[in-house]
Amino acid sequence: MNRTAQVQRDTKETQIRVHVDLDGTGQATLATGIGFFDHMLDQIARHGLIDMEIDAKGDLHIDGHHTVEDVGITLGMAVAQAIGDKKGITRYGHAYVPLDEALSRVVVDFSGRPGLHMDVPFKSGMVGGFDTQLAFEFFQGFTNHALVTLHIDNLKGANAHHQCETVFKAFARALRMALTPDPRSAGVVPSTKGSL
Repeated sequence: MNRTAQVQRDTKETQIRVHVDLDGTGQATLATGIGFFDHMLDQIARHGLIDMEIDAKGDLHIDGHHTVEDVGITLGMAVAQAIGDKKGITRYGHAYVPLDEALSRVVVDFSGRPGLHMDVPFKSGMVGGFDTQLAFEFFQGFTNHALVTLHIDNLKGANAHHQCETVFKAFARALRMALTPDPRSAGVVPSTKGSL
């Protein structure tokens, strides 16, 4: 089963191309124009074992908002396309990830019902050139277009870089678990409704 997708999304604010292979080895080619954001996307690829190419051109002369949000939207669209009818997937995933003093928990359900619940009290408004408020916008865009329920909680943390990195790493590990084929449910949609 070839779980890959490529999505091109163009607006007056951004032009974004995303290619994903859900059964990859964690290779990433990333160019969003926001260095720390590229670093976070690399965490998703590496720890989620998703091969990922993201090329984003956005109105960074204004700020990073449109670029970060639209990358989330486009990545969500690509994951939804690559996963198809969801037959045989584990569906649910969760992870706790520490980084020094920081600890985050992420839980995901490929439910078909978008919902984001995020509690991350960032200790700083900026990490490098990345506005930490935009982490929410990225995950909101992903959630709405991948059609997942996503719970993100930073349980501890005194350094915003560490907080953000634990969130993205935990998201990657939760994705990896949820997207992994379940050999006991091969060819079966993991829902009593028969569809997700």
